[in-house]
Amino acid sequence: MKKLIVFFSLFAVHLALSAQTKKVIADKIVGQVGDKVILQSDINNAISDYKRQGQELPNNPECAFMQGQLIQKALMLQAEKDSLNVSEDEIEAALDNQIRGFIREYGSKDALEEIAGQTVYQIKESFRQIFKERKLADQMRNKIVESIKITPTEAKIYWDKIPKDSLPFYETEIEISQISVQPKANKDVEEYVVKQLYDYKRQVESGGKRFEQLAKLYSDDKGTENQGGTLAINRNDKGVIDAAFLAGAFRLKEGQVSPVIKSKFGYHIIYMISRAGDDAVVRHILKVPPVTDGEIKIAIDKLDSVRNLLLAKQISFGEAVSKFSDDESAKYNGGSIQAMNGSTYITIDQLPDKDLVPLIKELKPGEYSKPQVFTDEQRGRKMVRLVYLKTKTQPHRENFKDDYNKIAQRALEEKKQKQLENWFNEHLPSYYIAIDKQFAGCPSLNLWLKYAANK
Repeated sequence: MKKLIVFFSLFAVHLALSAQTKKVIADKIVGQVGDKVILQSDINNAISDYKRQGQELPNNPECAFMQGQLIQKALMLQAEKDSLNVSEDEIEAALDNQIRGFIREYGSKDALEEIAGQTVYQIKESFRQIFKERKLADQMRNKIVESIKITPTEAKIYWDKIPKDSLPFYETEIEISQISVQPKANKDVEEYVVKQLYDYKRQVESGGKRFEQLAKLYSDDKGTENQGGTLAINRNDKGVIDAAFLAGAFRLKEGQVSPVIKSKFGYHIIYMISRAGDDAVVRHILKVPPVTDGEIKIAIDKLDSVRNLLLAKQISFGEAVSKFSDDESAKYNGGSIQAMNGSTYITIDQLPDKDLVPLIKELKPGEYSKPQVFTDEQRGRKMVRLVYLKTKTQPHRENFKDDYNKIAQRALEEKKQKQLENWFNEHLPSYYIAIDKQFAGCPSLNLWLKYAANK
């Protein structure tokens, strides 16, 4: 039970991705908490999914995944007793998101259904109970630890217990934000690009070319060109996919090609492969109108003016992002460049492109760069940015002053873990627990086995 929080979180995420398409022929009940049973296939599928995703398996994986299942079943059972509830809309949204992930992984809805031997509807139904159990267990876990807080004194006590020769070493970390501006192409170039796309549309509709061939040859969307422009989309993905693109796509019937559509990325034509309610699989060709040096110079001059306003303290950086940035996502995070885990503190090797490295080396914390031209690899276009270096740490061994937030977070997780362990020690005696004898030699299950043996 020592790594209860970490393991439960890890287990719950990957259980949702369990390889449901690989059914286990011989199955049996290997555990039970209350009326919630655990099958051998639950354990096997979770282990197989870890291997499939290249994850490092824990020691004694069968024991570890059995512990995860027992934890989840107990939390879910208590959630039901406490009348916690997960709405059907919430489960449906999670299922839709999972199906879109599978479609992206396998290339198309048809490929997914062929591999699974089930329709998308049947796949969703096979996951429905798994998702409900996971979300109920998550709710119960959060309820148990929701009141847990950490004080500076507790964080200091936690830090003082760490052997000083085992304190982590941190590389240089920075907090960095940017304002990105997209140079505007002139009308003649835009009209030429539109004519190109209409020519591709005619070639497809006349049967002269296949849409995916043209996408591989001519699309400026580097993320999908190798897949012939294939995208799995949902009508409600407006926060992720351009609204004009979505609207144009969902006006199409299967096999139709759209007229040219303008989005924030450029100009598109879209081919509808398949639709199922709010889900669809499409192909698209993106063309980004090229810009001239003169148009880039206009964007540079614009950001030079913004920089002067910042230096004169006539506007804050957050206000400048909101007012001038062409990156819509930046308006929600102040232009911050974040790590994969959402942290605003990143190391140099986590920067999204290497052109930022020499720029950062020239700046001191609190300074603004001069406008820099760069290529947005995702969108395949020239952009201009103004960079703000908020903070920069030096490489160092962990210390309480500089790394308080990291230390306090670890101390908080340890305190939550103890709270969960206390909760299980208190509640397990009141549950019916059964565990197959094949797990009798699992040290991690000692507490569970103790109460199972008394039944």
